[in-house]
Amino acid sequence: MNGIHFLKTVFLLLLLLICPRGEAQHYQLLDGAEKSPKIRFELVNNLMIIPVEVNGTPLRFILDTGVSKPILFNLSDTDSVELRNVAKIQIQGLGTGDPIDALSSAGNIFKVRGMVNPGQLVYVVLDRDMNFSPSLGVTIHGIIGYDLFRDHVVEINYGRRYLRFHNPATYRQRKRSREVTIPITVDRNKAYVEGGVTLEGGEELAVKLLMDTGSSDALWLFRDEQEGLQIPEKNYEDYLGKGLSGTIYGKRTKVKQIRIGDFVLRDAKAAFPYLESFKALPNLGDRDGSVGGELLKRFNMVINYPSGELTLRTNNLFGEPFHFNLAGIELEHAGMRYIAERITDTRGVVQRDEEDTFGTVQILTAQRTRLSLVPEIIVSAIRAGSPAEEVGLQEGDVILAVNGKSVHRYKLQEVMKMINDKKGKRIRLLIERYNKDLLFSFVLRELFE
Repeated sequence: MNGIHFLKTVFLLLLLLICPRGEAQHYQLLDGAEKSPKIRFELVNNLMIIPVEVNGTPLRFILDTGVSKPILFNLSDTDSVELRNVAKIQIQGLGTGDPIDALSSAGNIFKVRGMVNPGQLVYVVLDRDMNFSPSLGVTIHGIIGYDLFRDHVVEINYGRRYLRFHNPATYRQRKRSREVTIPITVDRNKAYVEGGVTLEGGEELAVKLLMDTGSSDALWLFRDEQEGLQIPEKNYEDYLGKGLSGTIYGKRTKVKQIRIGDFVLRDAKAAFPYLESFKALPNLGDRDGSVGGELLKRFNMVINYPSGELTLRTNNLFGEPFHFNLAGIELEHAGMRYIAERITDTRGVVQRDEEDTFGTVQILTAQRTRLSLVPEIIVSAIRAGSPAEEVGLQEGDVILAVNGKSVHRYKLQEVMKMINDKKGKRIRLLIERYNKDLLFSFVLRELFE
């Protein structure tokens, strides 16, 4: 578990690519569409979530530069998705588990804001456990990446939450102050950027990093003592995320600084994943790690695969401190629950609740009580030795309130932020366990002291 970038789930998936018959289709502009389509995205746990229409069905995808072909999962939340030319396959991803059964489907129509690919290849994961929606608190149906970046110059404005897709043949980049353009290498459908990492007490080490917008973490590094990439003394074992083939663990730490181009970020959060999780990669080559959403979101950028360039400009998130999971617990949605709320004041006058709730069903009783159906938030994991574990919190505990605030009025990521506010703060959690309400209290502390 890893900090107030909330429920950390890594979406690093490596597919064993299976080439469809015929040449791959590309994205084209629909008739009447704007020349450079613009699309708004949600930023949830440092991940960009965009709407994608698949064979006429609207779905929600994570935009992931670290994935080669689109992957579909969690289709139980949709009425129906038509899939074409289906064949059974096995795919292998990050994690220590075995390859899993899946489907490949060729010739699908993918539409993304004024653009269409009439022959998109997609992989479908059948395992029900491959569902990232509970961990993020929003519905996610899949991941999409390379095919969009291959066909466009992609402008990502993290500050204002929008993407713009430009035609590489006609794109002319405007020169702005305080921006830097650096080279990227596109190899096997993935983009790599070079930078420098400085560990405590050492000199800067040159590193080659996978650009991975589908990872909500900041920086992953592969341990290599010959190259000087050693795990700093101040570290702790952590759950880093979930890959296609199982969970990923490693050492959580921080680096003195990370440099990309001319930009330097100090005291950056980092992790050294255990390399057995990368058994799907026969050879890491000269790759030293990956850079993910918690670091990338600090820039507005233009990713130009056709020209092999990345343009960076800092935004208002650049100076944010890196966040760690101080409490040591992970949360997720686990179904729905009813809650009862009084809707009158002491005089019996009905109160107007101007705040949004996340209930989907409301029942008003004769006693002026409102019953609402809201998402249930539970503790899904606890880090050994954390403040939460020390006071006796357990996996499966249902979170009812944080410091007196009922959690049903907040999104999952907001609840995680409340629990991990700042070191030195006392957190009081009201939970339900076996139909009993219990109160736990602990103080958030610095992880590396």
